[in-house]
Amino acid sequence: MTLNSDMPDDFKKAISETRTKWGWFVVLGILLLIFGGIAFGNLFVATIASVYVIGILMLIGGIVEIIHSFGVKTWGSFFWWFLSGLLYAVAGFLAFYNPLLVSVVLTFLLAVSLIAAGVLRLWVGLSDRTAPGWGWVVAAGVVTILAGLIIAFRWPVNSLWVLGLFLAIDLIFQGWSNIAFGLALRNAPPLESKSAV
Repeated sequence: MTLNSDMPDDFKKAISETRTKWGWFVVLGILLLIFGGIAFGNLFVATIASVYVIGILMLIGGIVEIIHSFGVKTWGSFFWWFLSGLLYAVAGFLAFYNPLLVSVVLTFLLAVSLIAAGVLRLWVGLSDRTAPGWGWVVAAGVVTILAGLIIAFRWPVNSLWVLGLFLAIDLIFQGWSNIAFGLALRNAPPLESKSAV
């Protein structure tokens, strides 16, 4: 019995419909590659754009939490939900009011996060050296720590371009993965439907 014959017909139908849209994944991938190239061309503008996106998300999150606070029954819970929403909204507004300051703060937080994640990976890899692939986990931890340290040692000067660089790299990787996924859909063999017994 093959994997194809074990799949439900609804699932096969969904996969078949997705295959007919393979071209859209390729087009989206090409657009993301173009935007990634544009972001690489001007890392400062890409940094400001990423700060604005974070600001929009924080504003929306803050407004939702403020609205939610009015539905909370107890005074203490209302106060904490309202305060949390207000802080989110203020942080989102600050991203639009002073994006350079926010990029400095976010770059610092990125460096700290990378160092902490790298130390955690290093610890996980070294704590269980009997597991297969533990060396890769250690190597990933070292690379992550080094990336965090490089960002930290150049901070705050690099705050003008680091977030834009990460955005550009992400756009390019997302573009390539969408193109690869679309082409894999196009080239995949058709699924067999269940034969009537």
